[in-house]
Amino acid sequence: MPKRCVFLDRDGVLNKAFVRGGKSYPPDTLEEFTLLPGVEEACAALKKANFLLVVVTNQPDVATGKQQRSTVNAMHARLRNLIPVDDIFTCFHVSGDACDCRKPKPGMIFQASEKHDIDVSASYLVGDRWRDIEAGDAAGCASVFIDHGYSEKRPTTQIATITSLLEASAIILGAEDDAKNWQ
Repeated sequence: MPKRCVFLDRDGVLNKAFVRGGKSYPPDTLEEFTLLPGVEEACAALKKANFLLVVVTNQPDVATGKQQRSTVNAMHARLRNLIPVDDIFTCFHVSGDACDCRKPKPGMIFQASEKHDIDVSASYLVGDRWRDIEAGDAAGCASVFIDHGYSEKRPTTQIATITSLLEASAIILGAEDDAKNWQ
């Protein structure tokens, strides 16, 4: 039977992103990699409701040489130790590579769906950038936008705009409760 999932962007959703000039950047070092407040509680509540948790993250700094793949892998190992994620899908490409995995394309969501037998139409995506929301839309997920006020294009199709993963989890779990009441 297909499973439900919450697809999670990484930087700015799960861990602290660094904002410079209105733009979001990932942590440079493992020491800078810290979870945002409420992430552990949100993930625990979503897991308790039987959602898979799959991270889908663009990490183009590896392709540009600003970041080492080993550092990204160490961050992901730490993430797996801190929260109950079921899998992590990473795109290391830059926009010019025209890959299918780099958000806003839905490739990582489709890869995860195939690997874990996920019903994308019964799933959610939580992201903090327009690329995340467009990827969720393209895959057929309902999307929740965490608004950190970045100076960039804003998404318009999300089911909610909030300020944290904890708020997103409450909306997702509330939507699930509402759906059960209508059945």
